[in-house]
This record gives sequence, C-alpha cells and structure tokens, in this order.
Amino acid sequence: MAGMNMKFEHMTNMHTFELPTRIKHGIGMIKNAGEEIKKLGVSKVMLVTDAGIYSAGMTKSVEQSLKEAGLEVILFTKVEANPPVRIVNEGTKLYHENQCDGLVAVGGGSSMDTAKGIGVEVSHGGSVLEYEAAEGKKPLEHRIPPLTTIPTTAGTGSEVTQWAVITDEERQFKFNTGGPLIAAHLTLIDPELHVSMPPHVTAMTGIDALSHAIECYTMKFAQPITDAVALLAMEYVAKYIRRAYADGTDIEARYGMAQAAMLAGLSYGSESAGAAHAMAQTLGGIINVPHGQCVSWMLGPVMEFNWKGAPERFARIAQALGVDIFHMTTEEAAKAAVNEIYTLVKELDIPSLKEQGVPEDMIPRLAEEAMKDPQTFGNPRDLTVKDYEWIYKRCYNLVPKTL
Repeated sequence: MAGMNMKFEHMTNMHTFELPTRIKHGIGMIKNAGEEIKKLGVSKVMLVTDAGIYSAGMTKSVEQSLKEAGLEVILFTKVEANPPVRIVNEGTKLYHENQCDGLVAVGGGSSMDTAKGIGVEVSHGGSVLEYEAAEGKKPLEHRIPPLTTIPTTAGTGSEVTQWAVITDEERQFKFNTGGPLIAAHLTLIDPELHVSMPPHVTAMTGIDALSHAIECYTMKFAQPITDAVALLAMEYVAKYIRRAYADGTDIEARYGMAQAAMLAGLSYGSESAGAAHAMAQTLGGIINVPHGQCVSWMLGPVMEFNWKGAPERFARIAQALGVDIFHMTTEEAAKAAVNEIYTLVKELDIPSLKEQGVPEDMIPRLAEEAMKDPQTFGNPRDLTVKDYEWIYKRCYNLVPKTL
C-alpha cells in the first residue's frame, strides 16, 4: 500500500542521529554491573535513585556488584517524580562533598534525568537551570562525568536519550537540557529488575514508550533511522504489553518491553516528539502527576487530531500495532490506528485526567502552556491554542469523537 513507501520529509533540513551510549542487555546481567562500570575509569560512584526503589531493595544487586568490583558507593535516594532543580542541586552538593567521579542511576526516568542534571552541574558549574535548552541560556560545552543508567521500568527511554527534563518549581515549568554531551556513557538493561513493577506502572510506562515511538514516527523531523527503531518499538509494545501487565513475572514480555522502551528512546533521543508530549510535559510542571500516566490518556485524542497530517504513516502504525489493514484504504487504516490506542488504554485501566486530579477548568491554561512547548513544532498537524483546547476537551469527552 502507499503507506509502505518511504516518505522523505523536509529534505532541505539537515538531520543528525548520534548514539553516544553503549547499550548492554541480558537476563541477569546486572551481576556484571560493577565490572562494566569499572571499565569507565571510575572508582567512587554516586548511586542516584528514589526512596521507594531503595526501600524496596531494588538497588541491592547493583550495590553488591559495584562493591564486589572494588568501587565505593555513595547513595543519593532523594529523587522525586518530575525532578525539580532543588533536588539536582542537592545531589550535586553530595557528589562534590564525597569527591565522586561517576554516576549510576537506578530507577525510572526521574532517577536518570536527575543524574543527568547532576552531571551537567558537576561538569559545568552553577545550576542546571542555567543550561535550559532555550534562547539566551548557556550551551553545554563539556561531557558529563561517566554515567551509567540502569532502568527499572520500561517506558521513558531516558537510559539512551540525550535529554533531561527538569522542573523549575518557581515557574511551574518543565524544561529540557541536553544534547550528546548529556547522554549516558553506558546503559545496562536487565529485565529481571522489571518483574516487581506493579500492573499500573507497567501500563503507564509502556504506553509512554509507545507514545515516544508514535510521535517520533509521525513528527515533521522524522528520518529513516528513527523510523526504523520507532516501528520496531511499536511492534514490541503491541506484542508484549498486555502480557507484562497481566503477569509481571513473564520474563520474555519484560525483556520485550525493555527493548521497546530503549528503541523508542532512540527514536526520541535525537529529535523531538509532538503534541502529546508538549501537553504532558507542561501539565507535569504545574501539577505533579506521573508523566507516563498523563501522556497515556492524551495519546488517543492527539492521534485523533493528528492523523490527517500524515495518513500514510498512521496507516503504517496500525499495521505495526497488529491491525489487519489488508482490505482498508489508507484513511481507514489511519483511523484504525487511533482506535487501537483508545482500546489499549482502556484495556490497561489507565485513569482519566480527571481521576488523576487534573480539573477541567484548567483547560484554557493548559492549552496555552502546551502551545509554548517546543515539541509543538514537530507535530504533524499545525496547532493553535484552540486546537489544544479541543484535544484537552476530547480527553474529558466534552466534545464528540470524530472517528
């Protein structure tokens, strides 16, 4: 069908894909973490994680492996969701006080983004706030200290992305800092660390990975290499997410979802996303809701708005998600992709925005904020504040479905 043809968009723009991170993965490979991290030339690492992961004992195997390799370990367990500048500042202070020479992040995206932020402050001085990816801010000029990322969820892809998303609490705003200099030096992916994820975390992080893949595949800056990893990530999510949600100990499903998150992170890591991430990122700076949970609920309405901007690509998404599109037109297949997402979000019991504590009367403000996010400009369909208001109203079923 026509959607299978390669569509080279915006050929006048120069595209770049960089992969500064060495990726190592395998069942049970965390036992080798210490020796692998030691090869980076570090002797005293600061392990960055959150209190919940630490109290659940999920860092013990990593700590043991590090110590067996002769590495000193300094613990920083104060990571918060939607990591704020103040926590990054606090971690940097501890890093300097203990004369650490490397970072190990264990957890989800918040732990990994916090570690990246600490790396920026250590290598550049000052606060990470000074290095916001925005006009008038300082550019990154130095490689961060050796960073190893060890994900315990399968969603954010932060283990391989070149960005950290940090919250400026004073502005109620989440900002990006990044580029190749901020990427992890090494990521270790072991699905055995994922089996204790509860179903709701499996669901929201898995849909977050899917949203990275879908948005990066349909964005205006897509390129062949990001297309390739994004499509495979979609196929893996479609095959494995329901199994991982239903049976946390299904190690094959956990491995598949870990790969999906990493691949989707690669598609996201070199460019940008689209409206769903513009919405989720700006919302998360105002109300402290889990990123994966809110982007999951937004993905369907955003796709419902967007499909007309790239119908052939949306048809290919349907195929990647396992929809039988053989007898469908391109437009029918594109719409089927949207409906498949609505079905998946319902099956995985993702709570609505209202259930997440986001009131409807915030829609005008949230629409305005989303319009300011740079990810708006990668979206496959042109957007206005009124369009964002419509998408938000769809999230609350305040306007009728158009498919």
